[in-house]
Amino acid sequence: MENKTSFLPREGEAQPSRCPDNSAFKQQRLPAWKPQLTIASVLSCFFLTGAFCLTVGVCLVLSSNSVREIQINYSDKCSNCTKLRENSSNWNKECHCSVNFTLKEDILGDVFMYYGLENFYQNHRRYVTSRSDAQLLGRNVNIQRSKCAPFSTYRNGTPMSPCGAIANSIFNDTIDLFYKRNSSVIQVPLLKTGVSWWTDKNVKFRNPESYNLSSAFAGTARPPYWQKPVYLLDEEDERNNGFVNDDFIVWMRVSAFATFRNLYRRLRRVRHFTEGLPAGNYTFRIAYNFPVTRFKGRKHVILSTVVWSGGKNPFLGIAYLVSGTAATLAGFVITGIHLKLRKKKTYFQKQ
Repeated sequence: MENKTSFLPREGEAQPSRCPDNSAFKQQRLPAWKPQLTIASVLSCFFLTGAFCLTVGVCLVLSSNSVREIQINYSDKCSNCTKLRENSSNWNKECHCSVNFTLKEDILGDVFMYYGLENFYQNHRRYVTSRSDAQLLGRNVNIQRSKCAPFSTYRNGTPMSPCGAIANSIFNDTIDLFYKRNSSVIQVPLLKTGVSWWTDKNVKFRNPESYNLSSAFAGTARPPYWQKPVYLLDEEDERNNGFVNDDFIVWMRVSAFATFRNLYRRLRRVRHFTEGLPAGNYTFRIAYNFPVTRFKGRKHVILSTVVWSGGKNPFLGIAYLVSGTAATLAGFVITGIHLKLRKKKTYFQKQ
């Protein structure tokens, strides 16, 4: 039987020390800086922070107000198409509508076209995860087991490409812009490429390697709500097809809010539009395909310029103004309290 006393220290033997080493680090003797908060340093921090935030806020608000923007709600103006899209059995029927508007002043510089959606929740947990990054990277287009369900395969086993609820619900309205110049109507040249992030276009989305894009997607089928396969999204530019299509990439970057806008086109500054969009009468011609009545949504088309701080969004500037105002007011309050206490202290010293 093992002797239990064999683990105990014998008489005369030194017991091992459990104290930490006698070093500056382990004994917490390292040099340290302890700031002495005086009234001058505290008030300086508050007033400098307030001045900085107020300056940045004013610059951001002025920059946002300098953005030229026109927004048109075409959900109500295309009421005939809206009623047609309420019935899902009419998915293969085409419907077009026109929306007229007037620019009273020139919009100079680069002009961008956005589409906006209201009451469309892309931040639902199952919706956000309903995609296959391996498929979007071109590694395996025949995804059958993934988080894409129920938009992963058809009943006969044919895999969908691209799979998932995000891809299936892609915004598929077609919006063209026309300019009425004198007695003629000119189509405004718009670019379909260059509207997505560089990292998305060149890193996160890749087409499968094949000598022919259609053969790369052989054995797959388009999602249920799509009107054409993924390799024919842009029939005019072969480089803008498949998973690297700009419209597809922009849609796959989901929004955190129910009301959002996505970049759709950018103005090609040639001929009559070298300086931007001239003042005059314009028409949006819309191929209405995206239904919004079931979730009580609305659709917008936006023409906007951009500045160094981005598009028209005064929220960040207002946030800086509020923060700067709060810091400045806190500085004045602390100054008043300090003067009051100092006056009282002086009074008692004289007594």
